[in-house]
Amino acid sequence: MLLNLIEPALIDWSRAQFALTACYHWLFVPLTLGLAVVMAIMETLYVIRRDPFWKRAARFWMKLFGINFAVGVATGLILEFEFGTNWSNYSWFVGDIFGAPLAIEGIVAFFMEATFIAVMYFGWNKVSRGFHLAATWLTGVGATLSAWWILVANSWMQHPVGMQFNPDTVRNEMMDFFAVAFSPVAVVKFCHTVLSGWLTGAVFVAGVSCWYLLRRREQPLAFASLRIATVVGLVAALGVMATGDTSGVQVARHQPMKLAAMEGLERGGRRAPFSLVPGVEVPGALSLLATHDVDGYVPGIRDLLDGYVHPDGTVVLSADEKIRRGRVALDAFRTFRADTTAPAAKAEARQRLMDHMPYFGYGYLSSPERLVPPVGLTYWAFRVMVGGGMFLLVVLAALLFFERRGTLGRRRWLLHAGLWSIPVVYAAGQAGWIVAEVGRQPWAIQDLLPVEAAVSRLDPAAVQTTFFIFLVLFTVLLVAELRILCRAVRKGPED
Repeated sequence: MLLNLIEPALIDWSRAQFALTACYHWLFVPLTLGLAVVMAIMETLYVIRRDPFWKRAARFWMKLFGINFAVGVATGLILEFEFGTNWSNYSWFVGDIFGAPLAIEGIVAFFMEATFIAVMYFGWNKVSRGFHLAATWLTGVGATLSAWWILVANSWMQHPVGMQFNPDTVRNEMMDFFAVAFSPVAVVKFCHTVLSGWLTGAVFVAGVSCWYLLRRREQPLAFASLRIATVVGLVAALGVMATGDTSGVQVARHQPMKLAAMEGLERGGRRAPFSLVPGVEVPGALSLLATHDVDGYVPGIRDLLDGYVHPDGTVVLSADEKIRRGRVALDAFRTFRADTTAPAAKAEARQRLMDHMPYFGYGYLSSPERLVPPVGLTYWAFRVMVGGGMFLLVVLAALLFFERRGTLGRRRWLLHAGLWSIPVVYAAGQAGWIVAEVGRQPWAIQDLLPVEAAVSRLDPAAVQTTFFIFLVLFTVLLVAELRILCRAVRKGPED
């Protein structure tokens, strides 16, 4: 199954369909994570202070949370089904590993959300304040646990660990669950992604509050919500920066080609510069970010393709040599699987396969240039992510500063900036996932399985048709959600 390469049109349309679904899904997930924190804090204040104002505020943001949550579930289910429909070779090859966190997510986290969200929405005046508050917090915890297991699966694709290939079953089998579930890459990605979700929710609340202040409506609610949102947003933004720094070191270690593409770095070396924009560089900054040493060595695209010797003496093979070794592994695999192979030859082929297994995925690549991801898209997406994050940090800090001074209402330019921060935070979030996923191409699983060997054998026209069906469906859902959200915001909180 894995040995037959598939036509490029099918690969491109399958990737496009999965990217479409993932991008739409990620429009809803961050807001779910962020609003869960804001509304839980407000209900906590209601329980502590017994002030109906906070109950009214919590119920208002809870209503917006529910609208967003419902659409996010629909897109998430379709995304998981696509692993079986469009990427069946991938699912067969690593299903024993990849399926475990997704199964836990469905059985534990998703059902936890479904249980407590019912109490949260329909339990007002039916259960005690404390029980209802616990249900609200546990709804957010369930959403966060759901994100944990999904990000464990994604992180394993970025840095596969804890498994061993079994040539008899043509599957990678999990050898260490805890290595998969708690790898440093998974922990950092989870923290970075969840904190970015908190930032999204905080910016959304701040933006809506700014809209109310611009319209001179619901001002007590707007000021109170803005105060909570800016504090949550600033904490989240600083956390995103810290985890992003750690993630950069991990990318440099495990996915150096992605880092080179993020910087458009053709030739690397010591004191590698960081490119702010083309033609404007900060000497040594990339080395500092990637290695925490201004003199650290960072390879460029050509270094990774041609091979190089690291200053510490480590020899990094050229792409041609990795491809050659990968084809040796594939030839050994064919020999091992052939029915006509004698037992002694089968044993020899198995040993040769296992010796070259680290390069197995490279054997599918047609040329070294396939190892280079789309540099332009990765480069600019990274700058949109970082630039958007810096903008949001400044706006949130300014909103909190002037709100505490009591002069925010007179600074309409800042209120407009707060309102326009909503599309900025979504653009930054989408750009971050573009960097993560486009930057690791051509790999479905880093260094192990390229997309051309992972895709299902389908008619490209069928995938193309479903792509446009999903495009229309998701767009309709998005427009419907935006209209319902805007209508709810215009209506305001219920008395």
